Amino acid sequence: MITKLHDLFVLEIQDLYDAEKQITQAIPQIMEAITHPELIKGMEEHLMETEKQIKRLETLCHELGIEPQGKTCLGMEGIIEESAELLQENEPSPTLDAAIISGAQKVEHYEIAGYGSAAAYAKQLGYDNALNLLATTLEEEKAEDEKLTNMAEIIVNKQAESHGEYAL
Repeated sequence: MITKLHDLFVLEIQDLYDAEKQITQAIPQIMEAITHPELIKGMEEHLMETEKQIKRLETLCHELGIEPQGKTCLGMEGIIEESAELLQENEPSPTLDAAIISGAQKVEHYEIAGYGSAAAYAKQLGYDNALNLLATTLEEEKAEDEKLTNMAEIIVNKQAESHGEYAL
């Protein structure tokens, strides 16, 4: 039961922790369907960054006496399930790469909302070190979203369009 802001903070941290764990399990499967080498490289880098973010959450939890596990992130589960369906129903192609970027951006936007909320709670509660850790991750998530946008606009969407798979 949530009765205090601290309770909500804990719930958000547990949700983020589970979301990050789900992401680390999903990325290797998604990478198998990617055709563009730069997108593969970006996903590899994001997997390493996600593992660092998990460690950051574990540090935060240890410092505040919070159990990181305990909540299943249903939001992330849904986003990953959507991507899994696309991968099962489609062959690797530039268009599927564009869809993978879209799914990855949904992940980033979910994380931006979660880390932003958790950082606001940490600030209000006076959890200064937690705020710093969360703010670092929040900036990483925003930067990843920007990288995905650039890759889509500059490379992948153009290749998907010229691949001839869009009928207007």
